[in-house]
Amino acid sequence: MTKITLVHHRDKCIGCNVCFEASPSNWKINEEDGKADLIESKETKEGIFVKEISHLEVEENKIAEDNCPMGIIKLNK
Repeated sequence: MTKITLVHHRDKCIGCNVCFEASPSNWKINEEDGKADLIESKETKEGIFVKEISHLEVEENKIAEDNCPMGIIKLNK
């Protein structure tokens, strides 16, 4: 099976809540700054957050990707 990676450019997040509404098992809103956190993700040197997800989580995170007003959520298959 191919690995599916969810990518979040958190520094550009405006905290609109779209990702959390689409996939609450992968996203939460940080109470300190109001931005979205990708749960159990790893931060790269560039400040981008990355997480491998299962095929079962693709559809809900595709909704998050498609509806993020900032275009900062990417699914890489």
